[in-house]
This record gives sequence, C-alpha cells and structure tokens, in this order.
Amino acid sequence: MCYTIGKRMNRKHYLFLLLLRLGMGWLFVYAGISKIVNPNWTAAGFLQSSKMLSNIYGWFALPGNIIFVDFLNEWGLTLIGVALIVGAAVKYASYFGILLMLLYYFPTLEFPYAGGHSFIVDEHVIYILVFLLFIGTRSGEMWGVDRYLKDHHILVKNREKEVLEKEEKGGVLET
Repeated sequence: MCYTIGKRMNRKHYLFLLLLRLGMGWLFVYAGISKIVNPNWTAAGFLQSSKMLSNIYGWFALPGNIIFVDFLNEWGLTLIGVALIVGAAVKYASYFGILLMLLYYFPTLEFPYAGGHSFIVDEHVIYILVFLLFIGTRSGEMWGVDRYLKDHHILVKNREKEVLEKEEKGGVLET
C-alpha cells in the first residue's frame, strides 16, 4: 500500500509516479548504454578534474582503478535504469542511485557552486530527491515486478506476510 502525506494514493498519483519512474529509468539506461557502446568513454577526465575530494577522486582515476570504476559506472547506471523501468528492487536501485549521484555531485562542487551553473543544488541533488520519493512511496509496488513479488508474498518478511494475509481476509492483526 502506498501513501502520500496523510492519505492513500489514488490512480492519478500512481500514474504520475509510474511516469516519473519510467522517465528516470530511461535516463539511466540511456546514460549507461551510451557509455558501454563507446569504447573511448572513460570517467578518468571527470575524476581528475575534481574540485572537491580531489585526492579520493584522483585515486579512482589511477590506471589500475579506472577500469573497475568505468565498469561500475556503466553497468550501475544501466542496471539502476532497468530496475526502475521494470519496477524490480526499486528501493535498492534507488539507494544505489543516491550513492552514484553523490559520487557525481562532489567532484563538481566548488562550494557553494555546483557544476559551475548552480548554487548548491544541481541536477544530481534533484535526482537524489526523486530517488528518495521512490523509496518513500514504494513506487516499485505499483505496476512493477515488486508488486508481483508482494502480491505473491515472495521476499516479504514474516511479520509483513502475516499482516498481508490478515488484510486479505478482511481481519485486523492484533499485536
């Protein structure tokens, strides 16, 4: 069951959240795939030009590390996007998306300016807020694989399973 502040969500809320999830998913899939298919793409330049935490990001850009960093970046974006599109493990994909967006945000931050075009808040912060919305509303549970898993009580904790079974029977679970 998904909620907005103070009340249950209706079909219109579900639809807008689904469209947002699909749009974010496509953004991430496209970003990941475009990096995978470009043999010349690397994050090294971005990491080496880091303005904040430059020692850490410089270490990521070292020749022995960049292969691993590029692989995680390409496939992380792609898999987060796929998870959002199909509605599978949206909560976990959102946590990883937040981590990735933080890793993108800090190299561009020259406090209080982010990326040279924003004051503290740039697109990465907005993506983080959207991921928090997905986590808070359990958006994968509407029109997604997460919903199927929930409906069939797959990967649901025992206590939650008990509550779901009681609700289906129209009863109230006593604590």
